[in-house]
This record gives sequence, C-alpha cells and structure tokens, in this order.
Amino acid sequence: MKKWLLLLVALLTMFVISACGSSDDTSGSSDEDSENTEENSNEDAEETEGNEAEASEEGDTPDELIMGFVPSQDSDTIADTVAPLADRLSEELGIPVEGKVMTNYTALVEAMGTNEVQIGFIPAFAYVLANEKHGVEVLLKSERYGSGTYVAQYLVSADSDYEELADLEGAVWAYGDPTSTSGYLFPAAQIMDEFGVDDPQTEFFAEAYQTGGHDNSAIEVYQGNADVATTFDDVRTNLEEEYPDIMEKTRVLGYTDEIPNDTISVTKELSDELVQTIKDSFLSFNEDEDMIQIMNEVYSWDAIIEAEDSEYDVVRSTYEKFGDDISLDE
Repeated sequence: MKKWLLLLVALLTMFVISACGSSDDTSGSSDEDSENTEENSNEDAEETEGNEAEASEEGDTPDELIMGFVPSQDSDTIADTVAPLADRLSEELGIPVEGKVMTNYTALVEAMGTNEVQIGFIPAFAYVLANEKHGVEVLLKSERYGSGTYVAQYLVSADSDYEELADLEGAVWAYGDPTSTSGYLFPAAQIMDEFGVDDPQTEFFAEAYQTGGHDNSAIEVYQGNADVATTFDDVRTNLEEEYPDIMEKTRVLGYTDEIPNDTISVTKELSDELVQTIKDSFLSFNEDEDMIQIMNEVYSWDAIIEAEDSEYDVVRSTYEKFGDDISLDE
C-alpha cells in the first residue's frame, strides 16, 4: 500500500513540474511575440513617415492650376484669348486650369513665389529672378521664326534724325517694364557698356518712363510722345490692324545681342509627375493649329520647344550689371 502511495505522489510531483515548465515557455513565447509586434509596429511607423517625407519631396498635385500671363497687349484681350488654352490644358491634365493676367512681371514672379500661380509665362529675366528667389523651374520656351532666341529693338519715328545709338543721347525713352528682358534690361545694359554710364535713365536719356507693355511703348513713338521705344522684335506686327501705317511711321534703329526666348515655367511645389504631364501637354499643342494660334496672338509664339536653365546664364550675367538697382519691388 505504501508503495502505491509513494508512486502516486511521484506522479503528481512530475505533473506539477511539467505544468510549471509549460507555463514558463508560454509566458516566454508571449513576451517574445509582444516584443516582435512592437518592433514591427515601430518599423511600420518609420516606413509610413518615410513615405510621407518622400511624397512631400516629390511635390503636390493641387485641385486647381493657375496660369499667369503678363500684358504684352491689352489685359482684357489676353484674358479672353487664353481662355481656350486654359480649357484645353484642363482637359489634358484632368485638373481645372484658369488663366490669370497679372499687372506686370513682378506681380507674376511674386505670385509664383507664394504658389498662387503655378504655371508662368515669363520672359528670360523674370525667370532668372523667379528661379533665384523661389526655385521656379523652366520647362519650355517659345520658338519664333525657327529660333529659340530673339533680340530687342530700338524703335524710332521714321522721320527722325537718329541714325545710330549714340544719337539717342538726350532723347525721351519709353520702355514697358523695368524687369522686362527685351523691353528694358538688355537695351539698358548695352547703353551702359557702350557709353560708360551707370544709369541710362538719368545719365544718357533726357527722360525715361514706363508704359506697361511692349505695344504701349511702340505706340508712344508712333504717336510722337517718345523719341525711342525698346521692345521685342518686331512688336509692330501685332499693332498693324489697329495702326495700319505703323510700319511706315516708325523704323528700327538697331538691335541688342541675342536673348533666350520667354519661358513656360512652373513652381517647385508641383509633383514631378504633374510637371512632366504639363510639359508633354504643352508640347502636344504644336500639333494643334488652334492652340498655336492662341500662343501666336498672345506672345507671337510660332512653336513650343524644350528649354534648359543653363541657357539663361547670359541673362544672369546681364542682371549682375544692375545689382540692387533692379528688384522685384519695382
């Protein structure tokens, strides 16, 4: 009998020991699983944060895009003319697109700096400023007469006595905008270099005033209010319908050096994918006569071609001549 009791006690002891060991293993396994779960959770969180950071770096796709223009002619006329262009781009992108005419180049650059305007039709100098101050990126540029560059012209009255640039000393100068590449900066830089002056407005010309646009400057000479106007070549073709005799009453005295053509540029906030789609959409307009006709009516573009930032280094070097004298505050 005692033997059976001892055997029973032994069996019970082994059972208790076995049960305790199993409990310890289970507890250890649970602790390990908990640690693994926590590690996986942390890894997932880090991956999510990484994806968010990557998405932020790649940029945004806004609910609406604003295209900014500056007046080369009457603002209302531009607004009406570019409306079909905005509508077509909206169809291509699947995002509402609105065309907005700004008061001048400065206003457009500032609007791109605050991302109020995402696509800007801006000339060379305004692009350089926008790139330097706000990281705006050039995508495309205009082609006119088969060329990606152009020149500024000095327009005078046909019956004037002016024969060369030196003759313009003491004349009245009409220019469109102080940040206009062809309307002001390249002509001013040329006069500074050739005649050794620091400020053409006060040291070379008797009077200089801003007109707000290339066509307005040409009209000032046509109407006899100014002796010389600096504009892109040849602004008069846009004015012949309203002023049929402008070619006979005015003449070109001279030209500046070559300038890279005006740009289609975008803000840095846009995603790479959207930027590429915008670029492809504009390039596709070369196959659409209606779209190119709109570009021709607004800015005399014959085609849209690709552009590189390095092409505008010549404009940057011209800008250095002016330093703080020319700024976005003007």
